This record gives sequence, C-alpha cells and structure tokens, in this order.
Amino acid sequence: MKLRYWIGILGIAAMLAPMLAIAEDPPVPLPRRADRMPQTVEQPAAAPAAELANADVAAPAAIDPGPAAAAAEAVAVNTTPQPVTLMAKITEDGNSLPDGVTWRVFETRTDAAGDLVLAQKSDDATAHLQLPPGSYVVHVAYGRAQTTDTLTVAEGENSKSLILDAGAMRLNAAVTGDVAIPINLLRFDIYTSGSTEADRTLVAQNLSPNDIVTLNAGTYHIVSYFGDVNAVVRADLRVEPGQLTDATLYHRAAQISFKLVSEAGGEAIADIDWTVKTADGQTVFSNIGAFPSTVLGEGDYLVIAKRGDKPYSREFQVQPGAAKEIEVLTTVY
Repeated sequence: MKLRYWIGILGIAAMLAPMLAIAEDPPVPLPRRADRMPQTVEQPAAAPAAELANADVAAPAAIDPGPAAAAAEAVAVNTTPQPVTLMAKITEDGNSLPDGVTWRVFETRTDAAGDLVLAQKSDDATAHLQLPPGSYVVHVAYGRAQTTDTLTVAEGENSKSLILDAGAMRLNAAVTGDVAIPINLLRFDIYTSGSTEADRTLVAQNLSPNDIVTLNAGTYHIVSYFGDVNAVVRADLRVEPGQLTDATLYHRAAQISFKLVSEAGGEAIADIDWTVKTADGQTVFSNIGAFPSTVLGEGDYLVIAKRGDKPYSREFQVQPGAAKEIEVLTTVY
C-alpha cells in the first residue's frame, strides 16, 4: 500500500455542513421542587360555641417567617430562567462558528434509565437560551466533531464558549500508478485509532471520495474499499486542529470483466454461471450473465464458466493497473 498524504489550512467553518445525528429523547417535565409542593396543615379541633362566645378576642400575633420560609423564598426567586448565550469555536483563537452547530443542554439529574435529562436544544450557531439557575452539562456538535463541558447558570447574563479542537479530512483513492478509480466503486470508513478492530469505534461510514468530514483533532484509522470483493486498503491518518487532512490511498487491484467465447475476440456467450476462486480455493465472486465485471485485489485466481452442465475454466493473474478483460475459450477444453 502506498499513501499520499498532506495537510493544508482550511476555513472549516465556511466549508462544512453538519453531518452528525445524535439520538435524542423528548424532554422530561421538571419535577416540582419539594419546598413548592402543597403542604398539609393540621387543623385544630373546633371549640364549643359557648366557649367561643365567652372567650376574649385578641389581635392576631405577628408570626416570624423564620429561616425556612426565607430559604423557600430565595429558591423561588432562583428558579426564574436567566439568559444564557452559548458559542462554539474550532480552535481557541478562532472565530465563533456561523452555522452548522447543534446544542444540547442537560440537567445534572438523571431519568429512570440513568440518562441525563435534556433541558433544551438549539440549532442556532450562537444559542440564546433561558435556563433556571443551577448546574448543567452542555454538548455541542459540529459535523462529526463534538465536545462537552459543564455550565453553571447564575442570576443575570450568562455566556460560555466551547472549543471543539477540530479539523477536517478529505479522502480519495487510486490504483497504484495513479490510475483513476470510478467514484461509484469507492467508499471509505473512518474509525478511531486502535491496535485491533475491537479497540476501534466507527466514526463515519460509506463516505464518498472527496467528502469533507469534520472531526475532533486526533489520529484515525481509515479503510478504503475499491469494489465489493477484496480490494481493501487501510491507513492511520492524523487530523490537526483548524486544518484539512487531504489524503489519497493507493490500491493494488484492477477492474476485471469476463466473457465466454468460442474463439479469441469472439462474441460473449449468454447465460453463463460464473465463479472466481483465489489460489487457495476461496470463492470471492459469482455471477450469472454474459459479461460480468468486478474488482479484484492483486493475486492469482481461477475463473469457472459453467454453460449448462459443462464447465470451462482458466487461471489468470491480477496486477494493479487499468481495467482488464479475461476471455474463457470453449475450444481450449
């Protein structure tokens, strides 16, 4: 495998659109605070009418509300929503992102499933929210880059900037020797880095050539698929904050087509059952038709063309390069 790989400065905020979808549960209504729940007051037993008639009438005594009532009043004041402004940046010294941002603000309490309760959501680049004073967890997503931080809302104006520490990646591939590959035969998956597949997490799947993907800065494991059989290339690439990682991966493979003919250069015979096996006998391709085509990695193969009950076969070799045609002759056997 060969890899051509370079990094260039990019105004990411102007180029990228959001590409990350995060599952979201509907907000759960806030529970009533304990001190605001209806209080049960024990009523004294009614006195006999005669006793009430003979009783001296006194002016009602002043009641000291006490510290508990004062605290309850303070809590009631503190539940008034306060203005909160949230902004996101790619890097510490960058400008605020103008669009493509999704905000989610969670309470610190959890629901019955153990998940944080969603308080508010906004798709505005600069979010202007109203939140009661208290502690929250803020999550921001921009493409596939995301970050989370805590937020404390106090009385008055509140604002917070989150730094995504993100860059971007653009991928392409070719056959060794700079042979172009049709874009409909190429796709890419991006994983977090790891020494084994079990250590990696899928970040983006089935990307097309030249798609620009926003990612948090770091190293990623890239898998390039040329066709659907065995032409696969892997590479580890790094994304730098505020920069575009532009990479081309190289495949040692070729497009191969088959036809069964009665003479060299003849017309393809229809309704043929095709099977392609590797040198160790593993079947990697099967098809029915006159002129099937596939992509095969570099190596030795055996193709079997079955016409009715009669099979015809040929050994062939795949080398990296332009598309090739393999003829299987009926007259050879």
